[in-house]
Amino acid sequence: MAKTSKLFKQEETKELIKYITKNNLWILNIDFDKFISQGAEQRVFIFDEKHVFKLNDSIYYVSWLDYFNNLLLNNYFFPDTAYNLLGFYEQDKVLYAVVQQPYVKATSKTNLIKVKVFMENNGFINIRNHDYYNPYLGVILEDLHDENVLEQNDILYFIDTVFFIKPEIFWD
Repeated sequence: MAKTSKLFKQEETKELIKYITKNNLWILNIDFDKFISQGAEQRVFIFDEKHVFKLNDSIYYVSWLDYFNNLLLNNYFFPDTAYNLLGFYEQDKVLYAVVQQPYVKATSKTNLIKVKVFMENNGFINIRNHDYYNPYLGVILEDLHDENVLEQNDILYFIDTVFFIKPEIFWD
């Protein structure tokens, strides 16, 4: 299964690159001096006073389509931290999506109990650590720790979401 998935993603990436080139979706002017942080899947840069941009290689996802679904689900559930897909960037033969997102500056340490209560009030069950599942929607939301959910003026902001869907439930 893993080899099949990896081969599928490689083929998908080749087709995506053709589409990006045909439609002139390459971002060529990345200012690497504006780098502020990095996680396993993305690098974060200052865009302007109100936004950051992120380079994401979709490493957490079996396919680019799964990653794009993640962006759409984030924008649906958390419009105050919606992603705007600006284009794509390639470095060392790795394809990155370039997304812009509102910049959120935490004013206090994130209360993870508050995150859990918020998620449960919205139909999500805590399945382990910082991972949640909505059985009605077939949506999994992972990695909601205190670096991916920030608290600003007592409001939670979900800035680095990792959504997955269970297709047999979600599309039904």
